[in-house]
Amino acid sequence: MDVAVHTEEQRDAFRLDVLAGLARAQKTLPSRWLYDPRGCELFEQITTLPEYYPTRTETGILRANAAQIAGFCGPCANLLEYGAGAGIKTEIVIGAMDRPRAYVPVDIAAGFLDVTAMRFRQRFAGLRVTPVVADFTAEFTLPPRVLDEGRRVAFFPGSTLGNLNARDAGLFLQRMRRQVGPQGAAIIGVDLKKDLDVLLPAYDDAAGVTAAFNRNILVRINRELGGQFPVENFRHVARWNGPESAVEMHLESAIDQVIAVGGRGFAFRRGETIHTESSRKYELESFADFVRRNGWQTRRLWTDPDRQFAVFGLI
Repeated sequence: MDVAVHTEEQRDAFRLDVLAGLARAQKTLPSRWLYDPRGCELFEQITTLPEYYPTRTETGILRANAAQIAGFCGPCANLLEYGAGAGIKTEIVIGAMDRPRAYVPVDIAAGFLDVTAMRFRQRFAGLRVTPVVADFTAEFTLPPRVLDEGRRVAFFPGSTLGNLNARDAGLFLQRMRRQVGPQGAAIIGVDLKKDLDVLLPAYDDAAGVTAAFNRNILVRINRELGGQFPVENFRHVARWNGPESAVEMHLESAIDQVIAVGGRGFAFRRGETIHTESSRKYELESFADFVRRNGWQTRRLWTDPDRQFAVFGLI
């Protein structure tokens, strides 16, 4: 199996991010660390919940427009996916493509990525599948000869771009542009602005799966960094940040407490939060302008009938 592994580097980066984030006035943890193997499992459960409209809406868009999307990719193309996860939506795209050559799923969760890669090898005979273990939100290098000759198409579904702030999203789009090359293309899913009575339940479901997903990062800190978080003393909170046009996920301390992590103590007041994730929502015109300022042009646009979600075809 051809896999690039950076496990020790990731562990060091995790420790540095946690210690730096907990020392801030507004405590924060980068959302990429939510996705350890357990976090990936919980997120896949989230995508099936009745409140969580993004996955089923985007999946419907991909299925309804699979032939057009395959035509946009072109024949004998190579698909490079950032934050691949289980790759369920990717199967729709690759299944419709004309003689796809290679699939390169990039994800930070090595074990989860291996399972995804194995499934693609079994389903698509002749497709070269090369998983790359890396944090796609930071600079990383594709292994030599990881992609065959032919057009490179970046695939970034799930509105994951909305988890990044404007600066990091711009840098990511620029890096994606470099990795696919001047003749390459991208297919990006983005969630659109809508009523809060639809948005907020998607990030705070009745069954508590999103709460478990959010609190799992504390379990991970305890396990990997020797943290002493009493997970039961933190409550999952989802709230709307109007100026940022984003749903934010927080972990709120239920009591005054001091938590030890990595030999350091971090004080929490009752009601103080750790900001773990932002999910930004876009308008069609402003997003098209944003990608233009970062090296891309909108060539195609696919949406659902209610315009809850959009899939952009960029060149």
